[in-house]
Amino acid sequence: MTGLPIAVVGASAAGLAAAETLRRSGWRGPLVLIGDEPHLPYDRPPLSKQLLHGAWAPEKLLLRTTDQLAPLDLDLRLGTRATGLDVATRTLTLDDGTELACAGVIIATGVAARTLPGADRIAGVHTLRTLDDALALRSRLATGGAPGSEGTAAGGGGLRLVIVGNGVLGCEAAAVARELGHDVTLVGIEATPMAAAVGTEVGELLAEEHRARGVRLVTGAVDGFETAPADPAAGGDPRVTAVRLAEGAVPSGGSGDTAAGGGGGRLLPADLVLVAIGSRPAVEWLDDPALDTGDGLRCDAYCAAAPGIYAAGDVARWDHPVHGRPLRFEHRMNATEQGMAAARNLLAELAPSAPAGAADAAPAQERRPFAPVPYFWSDQYAVKIQAYGLTAGADRVETTVVDRAERRVLALYGRDGSAVGVLMAGLPPRQVRALRAVVAAPLPWEEARERIAAATAPG
Repeated sequence: MTGLPIAVVGASAAGLAAAETLRRSGWRGPLVLIGDEPHLPYDRPPLSKQLLHGAWAPEKLLLRTTDQLAPLDLDLRLGTRATGLDVATRTLTLDDGTELACAGVIIATGVAARTLPGADRIAGVHTLRTLDDALALRSRLATGGAPGSEGTAAGGGGLRLVIVGNGVLGCEAAAVARELGHDVTLVGIEATPMAAAVGTEVGELLAEEHRARGVRLVTGAVDGFETAPADPAAGGDPRVTAVRLAEGAVPSGGSGDTAAGGGGGRLLPADLVLVAIGSRPAVEWLDDPALDTGDGLRCDAYCAAAPGIYAAGDVARWDHPVHGRPLRFEHRMNATEQGMAAARNLLAELAPSAPAGAADAAPAQERRPFAPVPYFWSDQYAVKIQAYGLTAGADRVETTVVDRAERRVLALYGRDGSAVGVLMAGLPPRQVRALRAVVAAPLPWEEARERIAAATAPG
């Protein structure tokens, strides 16, 4: 290893977990942590919840302070973007022109928000992926309309917010905006919110909660935006005034009006728009043909994409040894766990090549397959959804609504005759913990049903 650094590309949860594990596991050589944002590592889930609501200050999202990072002895390069990687030589190229030859590389660049054509040139149209994104949106929600906008919804004092995309992020943002008193319309291609993640019946229960809270749900595609000219005195981009729906869009309850659009579709008046139509893995900088970057960075069961090159977090698509197929998760818990696993496995690979007595060598260890039980959660109003295992892509879902008014629900998800995931809302913590064990590995459907019945039995 002769003094070469290990570089971790990506300074969020997965990257930080990898860096800390490298040190904790005995790596004493140079350690570079590269992040494209200027901020210290911070937690992302609160961006669409506590931070957007205004309940938390940005500082509360920090995963580590400067003082807490100091013992890691990092070469911390924030506001720096990796632009290339030569796999054969393990050499990174950075956006400042630096070429960094490495003993090993861990890629934890996460995902980037998808958007709509032209949205980045319209004032009032936002995405929500980074701290700066969340602060910009929070500022608008807290202060009302931009200069020159109407700034009020019909019959109320809030903004007219249109959220494009009714997945997890869109639903969480809708809940926050309604609690802040804004007029919210949630638009999705699928008729049921979050259906791809949780199934139709659980999604319908969430739809009921959103409607009860005053959110207007619309099914259909978005065709573009209507804008008004920017204030000549202030300059800047034209500002959004409406979201234009494609032909065939269908309102599905709630309040609010649409008007006829110039293109034949309908218009949703808007002072503010959030585009929450999903994300794409941040792999565009990885152009070495030795790497497979289809739907994330393809890795083996040990999180290795190539010799000495590992990946972790939202960007990694790896062979899950229990489920027997490549998976990629955009879940917070997975980011930390996979960052730790990638770090340990990289050190295990590097150890045999270290010269005897090398000062930077880590203690020898064996690589281990990364086989987590996936977990995600979502907070919407007073409803906390928790899920273990695989809920997306199920070919069988059995949903039990325990209490519709209280939004208490339990769902079991199956694939190819086995139970692979379980979701719950409103259940006691003891039952939640017990349900994790049911789907730790695929289990025959009927056996899983029996175990769930036993885990949720009274007493």
